[in-house]
Amino acid sequence: MDAILKKFYQSMLALSAVFMVGTFLVIGTSIVSRLMKQSIPGLDAYAGYCIAAALFLALPAALQQGDHIRVTLVIERLPKKLRHWIEWWCLGVAGLLSVYMAWFSVRFVYQSYTLGDVSTSADATPLWIPQLAMALGCIGFAIAFLHALVLRWKGRDFIQASQENAHVE
Repeated sequence: MDAILKKFYQSMLALSAVFMVGTFLVIGTSIVSRLMKQSIPGLDAYAGYCIAAALFLALPAALQQGDHIRVTLVIERLPKKLRHWIEWWCLGVAGLLSVYMAWFSVRFVYQSYTLGDVSTSADATPLWIPQLAMALGCIGFAIAFLHALVLRWKGRDFIQASQENAHVE
């Protein structure tokens, strides 16, 4: 199951990269059309949809790779036993919040679909379509946190903490 979930996270990351390329293509098209004194309505909205999709779809892989911001400066200085419980608490709260976020985003997509919501910009896209990426990313994020809790229960690490030290220039 662990291997399947890791492939799922990597697949979502690859899909996120596709949306990043989509953002580049949409913005490039917008620039070229403006240089040619043409206007293609809705390109700004599609760039925004692509950016949001890329962000949400990358959440599970970013968590698994240790790329989310974690406040380890304080936690590392705590006694080992207290640190153990604080880390459990943090994973538990984050897991609950991510499950709520996933539930809310799926509900949001469903409401947009049933109400027939469309974008107010020139593209008039049904909003449930770009919201699907948000819901999928939130579901993946919740699965990743629940996966992290199960692995922690088994005494294994889920988050591969980055070995790079932060630097300020």
